[in-house]
Amino acid sequence: MIIGLTGGIGSGKSTVARAFETLGAAWVDADDVAREIVLPDEPALLAIQHRFGDQIMHEDGTLNRAALRDIILKIQNNGSG
Repeated sequence: MIIGLTGGIGSGKSTVARAFETLGAAWVDADDVAREIVLPDEPALLAIQHRFGDQIMHEDGTLNRAALRDIILKIQNNGSG
């Protein structure tokens, strides 16, 4: 059986996941996965960099989430992309 937990920030998703874990259920935190796939040299990060340019990168090769967020918000506000 697969169960998906959704909800807003602070709604208790992690608390519920840990409760299921005490009953023997395995769980995956999508936020953790989202951070892992954009680590330096990961294909997803390289694809994002290719699409949005070097301005979304920190000097140490990590994703500059604030810069990417700003670009995406501009695209959303302009209705283009």
